[in-house]
Amino acid sequence: MSDKKSSAVASESLARRTERSNRNGQVVPEDCEHRATQPAARAVGAFIEVKNVWQTYGDQTVLERLNLSIAEGEFCALVGASGCGKSTFLRLLLGQERPSKGEILLGGKPLAGEPDASRGVVFQRYSVFPHLRVLDNVAIGLELPRSALLGRLFGSAKRAAREQAAEMLQKVGLGHALDKYPSQLSGGMQQRLAIAQALIMKPRVLLLDEPFGALDPGIRKDMHALLLELWRETGLTVFMVTHDLAEGFSLGTRLMVFDKTRNDPHAPNAFGARITYDIPLNEDRRATRAALDTLPAHLTDSLPTAQQGVRA
Repeated sequence: MSDKKSSAVASESLARRTERSNRNGQVVPEDCEHRATQPAARAVGAFIEVKNVWQTYGDQTVLERLNLSIAEGEFCALVGASGCGKSTFLRLLLGQERPSKGEILLGGKPLAGEPDASRGVVFQRYSVFPHLRVLDNVAIGLELPRSALLGRLFGSAKRAAREQAAEMLQKVGLGHALDKYPSQLSGGMQQRLAIAQALIMKPRVLLLDEPFGALDPGIRKDMHALLLELWRETGLTVFMVTHDLAEGFSLGTRLMVFDKTRNDPHAPNAFGARITYDIPLNEDRRATRAALDTLPAHLTDSLPTAQQGVRA
């Protein structure tokens, strides 16, 4: 099949049923949801299931009708305009909030109602303890669950925890900075420390909320390489919120676009965002580029690095 036919087939498979114009001014079909061919890995079975999830705050609907099936080990990049509910969805996965309607299953069981060791999280702002040295910042994650009263271990247990923490810090490139305080680290080093904190508990799911947004481009590239290396090594299921479409395409195995498709000018809070595009990224990149062509202008304009990073 020629490249032209491949792109045509990809575009047709990604088409929606009602119509609107894409970013090139062409009319494309539209339906409630937009999906490409499902990755083969998902055939193994669902690790995380999101079933008809809604999230509302008073009379404001932030998310509506979310339905997803995620295989273990997938790297899901979440993109969309600011305020469309990406971080809200991350908080639901973390257990920091409960869905207003619907349910989320982890391993076939309802998600725990509060954060636990099965889900690690890294925020854009460095979530480290400024009064603790680098080694203690990571070791404390092992000490607190085992010594709830004192918050610290002693003797051989303490040595074992610190050895495990030092090993993790070595993996993220901070083996030389064990005795430093966070204020003595660069932004990239602090984010490496935050990742070590999240991974020391050996979570099954890693949640990243724009973790590299505050870093310089060169440091971001290094952090991308580190994250991919750790992901391949651990087999984690990753959800990463990003405003950089190129970052989502380069890191993820699956790109999910959040967008608010229904609007009522008389009731602006009545409808929430949905996952309108769900694109697998571990297949033919020509099909991926064809999928990108169907994205509406208001999405690609709000994520301006798309053409630079995806079409290269």
